[in-house]
Amino acid sequence: MKPNRPPTEFEMQVYAVVRTIPKGSVSTYGAVAKMTGRGTARAVGSALARNPFAPEVPCHRVVRADGSLGGFNGETEGPEMVKKIRLLNSEGVGIESGLIDLSRFGA
Repeated sequence: MKPNRPPTEFEMQVYAVVRTIPKGSVSTYGAVAKMTGRGTARAVGSALARNPFAPEVPCHRVVRADGSLGGFNGETEGPEMVKKIRLLNSEGVGIESGLIDLSRFGA
């Protein structure tokens, strides 16, 4: 779901926060929303589904509050999710039974 319009101010705030997540770490949709000072976890997910700046904005580093993977490139299954898993694994983020240990890998 890539945009055919320029990013909104909120989306740009989300992208700025996500750029700060270090390689080998993840953050949650809710934590990103909190760091923007507005919006919800769902709004962050929608903004990241429209991310026109990947991989500069590493949206693969954002996961659900329970440590499950959420989505990637606007998808929640299939080849895009395989790509998210590969990207996280290549950065040293471990995934066990579809979950990331946020106490270990959380930013």
